[in-house]
Amino acid sequence: MPKVTFKSPLAEVSADVPTGTTLLDAAEACGAQVGHSCGGVCGCSTCHIWVRKGLDSLSEQTDAEADRLDMGFDVRPYSRLSCQTELGAEDILVEITEESLTAFMDENPVLRRSLEAEGKWPLKK
Repeated sequence: MPKVTFKSPLAEVSADVPTGTTLLDAAEACGAQVGHSCGGVCGCSTCHIWVRKGLDSLSEQTDAEADRLDMGFDVRPYSRLSCQTELGAEDILVEITEESLTAFMDENPVLRRSLEAEGKWPLKK
C-alpha cells in the first residue's frame, strides 16, 4: 500500500492506504485538514492540493477536474483536486493549499475558533 503524507502549516499526517483510494478519502482516513465544500463530487475547488511527490503515479486528470481546477486559486502544474485523484502504487507527498485549509476551517468552526484562541489561525504570512 502506498503511504500518503499531507503537509500544511498546521500539521503533517500520514497513512498507508490502498491503491485506487482518492486523495480526499486518504485525507479523511488520516485526519488531514483538506476542505471539501461540495462533499467530494467535483462541484467546487476547495479540495485543491499540490502533489509534491508521486504525481506521475496518480490517476489521469479528467476534463471535469481540469475545468473545476480552473476555478481554483494559485493553480500550478502539480495541482489536483483530491476528490478526483486516485492513488497509484507510489508513495505521495501532498501539500494542502491555503484555499483548501481555509475551506476546512470554514467547515469546522469549533476547530477554527480553538485555533484562533491559540493564535494559530488565521495563518500569518
